[in-house]
Amino acid sequence: SLLVNAAGQPRKEKVKLPSSLQGSKPNSIPNKKIEDPVSGKVNTSSLATTRQHLSGFHLIPPRVTLGVLKEGCTYTATVILKNVGVNFSRFRVKQPPPHTGLRVMYTPGPVAAGLQVELEIEIFAMVTGVEDTGGLQEVSHDIEILTETETLLLPVTANILF
Repeated sequence: SLLVNAAGQPRKEKVKLPSSLQGSKPNSIPNKKIEDPVSGKVNTSSLATTRQHLSGFHLIPPRVTLGVLKEGCTYTATVILKNVGVNFSRFRVKQPPPHTGLRVMYTPGPVAAGLQVELEIEIFAMVTGVEDTGGLQEVSHDIEILTETETLLLPVTANILF
């Protein structure tokens, strides 16, 4: 029940629903063209009556925070891109500009329903346009992941110590 907790006592705060149940995903932009006649579409009677759009990807974790990095070193983080739809789907990553020091390495190709792909986020910690900021420079960039139904944004932040 939403009114009582697991111990049977009244809840003090409201229950937050996960984004997957709210019907919208954070950090995503829907594409205009959704239906591709060539894609591997599943036509079964159990899916014919559902009104919910059964395609898309989820990012795990939804954002990458790398913390404080030493200038001149290379760091990596792994993000999982999971296909939560019922059809296989394709994606591609728009590589960040070189001045950010970011690069995304992945294996291109279709992702079957329920499977996942690892994206390796690599950052070369470099300082550009040095100002007197106390020896720290913040790097922040949204990596664009283009799928068939939407564009996912993966925020990456780090502080570079120089």
